[in-house]
Amino acid sequence: MKRVAIFGGSFNPVHNGHLALAAGVLQAGWADEVWLMVSPQNPLKSEDGLMPEEQRLRLARLAVAGRRGIVASDFEFGLPRPSYTWQTLEALRTAHPQKEFLLLIGSDNWQIFHRWARGEEILKRHGIIVYPRPGFPVSAAVLPPGVRLLEGVPLYPWSSTDIRQRLRQGADVSQAVPPAVAQALGEMFRPEH
Repeated sequence: MKRVAIFGGSFNPVHNGHLALAAGVLQAGWADEVWLMVSPQNPLKSEDGLMPEEQRLRLARLAVAGRRGIVASDFEFGLPRPSYTWQTLEALRTAHPQKEFLLLIGSDNWQIFHRWARGEEILKRHGIIVYPRPGFPVSAAVLPPGVRLLEGVPLYPWSSTDIRQRLRQGADVSQAVPPAVAQALGEMFRPEH
């Protein structure tokens, strides 16, 4: 059975840190594929600074082009909104019964996982891979069965928010994103004259 790690997020925009995490999961041998699950824009909620979902998906697809085992997915675009993680995982199991789905989340989300909708159900049905985030320490020694800590993956100093801010200022973001993404973002954020 093919193991697929679901890495959900707005990817607003996708950056090299996201790709390094996905590659780290593959290198650890914990999944055969990592799907960057681009979260759709919620029409009922004002998402200040959130690029349209189709733009974010396009950038994610540019970022993963030619990267073996990493896929940009629009699966959640076809689900009722807002979509909770447990609903997405259930829909994925129904759509792809031949695959085993794992969940890749940051230690910030792991610290509040007990508040997630149907978190216990997710833990029973799916493996979880936790990656460290600054300010949210986690120890592999205290993780429950089925939850692994992804260690040894370099943490990048960029966030999507920082990248958008730099783009608005006309600054270079080529160190933070893949070349094709940098080019597309440069066209999207080109200042009007």
